[in-house]
Amino acid sequence: MPETHLIDTFLRKLELRDTLTVAEREALAACAESESDYPAGADLVREGDRPLESMLVTRGFTTRYRDSADGNRQIGAIHVPGDFVDLQSLILKHMDHSVGALSDCHVVKFPHSRLTALTREHPHLTRLLWLMTLIDSSIHREWLFAAGRGAPEQLSHLICELYVRLAVTDLVVDQRFNLPMTQVELGEALGLSAVHVNRTLQQLRSEDLFTWQGQEVRILDWDGLRRRAQFDPTYLHLVSEPR
Repeated sequence: MPETHLIDTFLRKLELRDTLTVAEREALAACAESESDYPAGADLVREGDRPLESMLVTRGFTTRYRDSADGNRQIGAIHVPGDFVDLQSLILKHMDHSVGALSDCHVVKFPHSRLTALTREHPHLTRLLWLMTLIDSSIHREWLFAAGRGAPEQLSHLICELYVRLAVTDLVVDQRFNLPMTQVELGEALGLSAVHVNRTLQQLRSEDLFTWQGQEVRILDWDGLRRRAQFDPTYLHLVSEPR
């Protein structure tokens, strides 16, 4: 069984939204069975697969995506450390999309048999796991709404979202965070060409809202960036209350 500390980031995300007992923390940790590493560009799970386990990212970034008939990729979600990438497969069984590694990744695997037993024995944890899948859906809806805005607002919104999601798990230091995405991959997530992404980045840099050097994003003007993006973090449901 993996070391318990490997799921601490996930537990921290849950405890931002509700209170966990010691027994519940131990029950979640006991569901973990093994660990795996995936290099950047590899698939963790493919469209059409029928997984027997769900994976929790403990290091690195992953993406949900589908390939079109002409070979173009559309990214539908970005997952960061502390995220389950395929928890919905516990109920849906077949994958209707693929999950790929944006960077080198480390994951902890939770067999569906153990998660099913957990849902029978711990109704509160069942609701919390359900909550996390609902938040995934909420984020996806927000991406759809953001797509109706201009490219600068859309890209700013993604930066704001990732900043908040990473900050709550202590992965932002001095308003800096790692974002291992190319401009092509950004375009696949935003529905923009790489050329359009490049122009939009240049425009936002000229507004002194953030810098992006290599894989490091540094926020220069958080309030200004939020206004530019029309960003409201309500959809991330970071309120602690009984579930």
